Amino acid sequence: MSAKPPKKWNCPVEVTLAVIGGKWKTLILWHLRGDKKRFTELRRLMPNVTQRMLKLQLRELEKDGVVERKVHPEAPPKVEYSLTPRGRSLRPVLNSLCKWGSKNETRGKKRN
Repeated sequence: MSAKPPKKWNCPVEVTLAVIGGKWKTLILWHLRGDKKRFTELRRLMPNVTQRMLKLQLRELEKDGVVERKVHPEAPPKVEYSLTPRGRSLRPVLNSLCKWGSKNETRGKKRN
């Protein structure tokens, strides 16, 4: 089996969106920016995400090297998620998104 050639990007924004794009990934990263969280804590902080979707998004973030999953050998097993150094490097991006959203939240309301 041959290895896939590396992805060619048209601009750096594509690279960023490939990692943090989508409805839930940025929110997951936002909630992990301060400290590690357990799966149930993330579910509580993001009540509109399904358990399946949260699990999938966490796996993708882990695969991309921005989130770390740590299993503590307890009964029942305790699983915590935290940002890796690569994930922590996204904090300024997340803070900028938050700042922009705060300034523009009245314009972002859905129109019927």
